[in-house]
Amino acid sequence: MRTEGTAQTGPADAGHGAPRGLTALLTTAMAFSMMQLFLIGALGPRLVDRLGIPETVLGLTTTVGFGTAAVLSPVGGRIVDRIGPRRALVALLAVSAVALALIGAAPGTALLLAAVALGGLPQALANPATNKAILAAVPAPRRGAVTGAKQSGVQLGAFVAGLPLATAAGLLGWRGAVWVAAGAALLAAGWAWRVLPADAPPKGGASVRAPSRPDASVPWLAAFSLFLGAGIASVNTYLALFGAQRLGMGPAVAGALVAVLGVAGIAGRVGWSRAATPGRAPWFPGLLAGGAVGAALLLSLTVHVEALVWVAAVAVGVFAVSGNAVSMVLVMQRSAPGRAGQDSALVAAGFFAGFALGPTLFGVLAERGRYGQGWILVAAEFAVAGAVALVWALRDRRTRAGGPA
Repeated sequence: MRTEGTAQTGPADAGHGAPRGLTALLTTAMAFSMMQLFLIGALGPRLVDRLGIPETVLGLTTTVGFGTAAVLSPVGGRIVDRIGPRRALVALLAVSAVALALIGAAPGTALLLAAVALGGLPQALANPATNKAILAAVPAPRRGAVTGAKQSGVQLGAFVAGLPLATAAGLLGWRGAVWVAAGAALLAAGWAWRVLPADAPPKGGASVRAPSRPDASVPWLAAFSLFLGAGIASVNTYLALFGAQRLGMGPAVAGALVAVLGVAGIAGRVGWSRAATPGRAPWFPGLLAGGAVGAALLLSLTVHVEALVWVAAVAVGVFAVSGNAVSMVLVMQRSAPGRAGQDSALVAAGFFAGFALGPTLFGVLAERGRYGQGWILVAAEFAVAGAVALVWALRDRRTRAGGPA
């Protein structure tokens, strides 16, 4: 097994552990990297009513944001490997603040989509930068736990968007709630500059010494992430709108669905990442995808049994959302020295491409009120992700046992 951390250790590794507050900071950075997605999803009913945005355009915001992130991710990985995690994380949080501020100022669809596209840059930097920070500052035995915690930051963002900010929107208006989030992102950028160890001076030679090809697991994990991301993004974008339009929930209660999904995702990401030891981790993506299929099928039944929507939201968080965290643990376990940023970015690119495609397909069904069929589509996407993961795990076991791949 090859890990970048065995060859690439920073000063913090030589001490007693990571810098104080590092886990909290990385968790916060992950939360802000995708905050726009969750805010647009949680505030979807208000955006549809007050900005006059059609359901298909609501899905297009996710497509634009994550399409941009997918295109930029490979470049973002190389940038992070070159400039270091501190500079990358400060840039991530500052750009997140600008994107959120522009979303809050958007008078209509055009500026909203432009702001969402800008928000694709923090998404592209998030996984490479946070993974590099962990490899540089966290002792190897603690990396799985810290990775799970920081990946749970994405779901922390879902919780904050779905409950506190959605509630604040009732008091401050939806624009005011988004501007509060923008101000918090700017404060987090200053926090990152103070807490993180200084980066080494950028060196062009570092990328030359790194292997030119990714680990053999990366294409498989990217394909798994593509289909997993398509399903997760559809749920994130349309769950609150589904609750409001089909289940008769008020905007605040519908936003709470996103918060419940977020809390379950935090628990799932931390728990599964802690359990993802090198011997067991290859089997976890397929297992989690199988659970995600069941969660999506539960959502399809909520059109007949409304109470199941809460159970389904929890199940999506515990199974589907946790799959991406386990993928990042695997990348960190398998990447060669100097490749962690780039390998993380390639897997993230698959995930973001899925986020770009999934809501577009779902939005066509949602605009026609066919949510039941939409959730079946999500179940199919999760099933394909599970099949890819299972084939890779079997091939990986044969390869490591010395048999033909």
